[in-house]
Amino acid sequence: MVKVTLPDGTKKEYKDNITIGEVASNIGNRLGEMALAGKAGGVLVDLSFPIKEDISLSVITEDTEEGLEILRHSTAHIMAQAVSRLFPGVKLGIGPTIENGFYYDFGLQHSLSEEDLKKIEEEMAKIIRDDIPFKRMELPRDLAIKKMEAIGQPFKVELIRDIVDDTVSFYTQGDFVDLCRGPHIYQTGKVKAFKLLSVAGAYWRGKETNPMLQRIYGTAFFAQKELDKYLKFLEEAEKRDHRKIGKDLDLFSFHEEGGPGLTFWHPKGARMRNIIENFWREEHFKRGYDIVYSPHIAKINLWKTSGHWNFYRESMYSPIEVDGQEYILRPMNCPFAVLMYKTKLHSYRDLPLRWGELGTVYRYERSGVLHGLLRVRGFTQDDAPSQLP
Repeated sequence: MVKVTLPDGTKKEYKDNITIGEVASNIGNRLGEMALAGKAGGVLVDLSFPIKEDISLSVITEDTEEGLEILRHSTAHIMAQAVSRLFPGVKLGIGPTIENGFYYDFGLQHSLSEEDLKKIEEEMAKIIRDDIPFKRMELPRDLAIKKMEAIGQPFKVELIRDIVDDTVSFYTQGDFVDLCRGPHIYQTGKVKAFKLLSVAGAYWRGKETNPMLQRIYGTAFFAQKELDKYLKFLEEAEKRDHRKIGKDLDLFSFHEEGGPGLTFWHPKGARMRNIIENFWREEHFKRGYDIVYSPHIAKINLWKTSGHWNFYRESMYSPIEVDGQEYILRPMNCPFAVLMYKTKLHSYRDLPLRWGELGTVYRYERSGVLHGLLRVRGFTQDDAPSQLP
């Protein structure tokens, strides 16, 4: 027998090897219907997970954020199965959930179109109607590698080689198999409302030296009305897209000749920006701040000392050689404030020093994440956290 402790402290006793799903149904029919997964001892597991020892248990239901995330991740697997059916030989990348949805990366010779998305949606609908069970299986790491090599999935092989555990978990839906930690919904028919939204390019594992894959974005909900509400939100948001408004109002532009992610402010936009910056300065002066200015580049050793070079190197630009020494475009302004602070001794009566700077910083954002003014490679930020020490 095993003892199960519920979130309210209630303890129940069951025969060992009872599943999470069976416990949920035992507690109540409604809970059994709403259950998607469980959290056993703080770890998310499938409803089919057998309880072999005393545990604390909470049941994950449809009306929770965790439940919605599980639904969306399962829908990503359904999409991968549909793509595999329609495009034999496709190389599977990864398919995580993201805010408001999910995506999956595919290695395909064929360039996906809007028409292809419709076909994929139709195939997904068939898979959902067939109500195929999600089944978990585990393999020793070396056998898992051989399995993925045998079915021609090099990206999965690479992922497995990075796993340090001795065993690796997979999920199957009929004849489709995918590397995954889980958990998942118990059957594909649990998906009630989904939509594929767009296709974009994405380098494998975010590195530009790796192959370019095709990323399909989508979303899923437990009810059609929730999906309709979200699609309406996207429609309204598109009308208010700052990239379109900026172009229509002649505020700013982007130019491939100048480089992606770099903003060109037109006279109207520059005047608007100047008004905002003047307001920023006035408010900071009112609150006892002083304004400072610092260089746009510094020797590489400064960034090594600050830790930026060691921890954020992939998001920094390559060194520039000046007089035989390496300099870096600044990704942050903090080290400069520290250098200015160190120019003299300070009494405790002087502290804190409130310094602010409209500092332009430079980040090497991957091309796949650049988005209008929201993700750029050079931007000016309100850098006034410098209350020293």
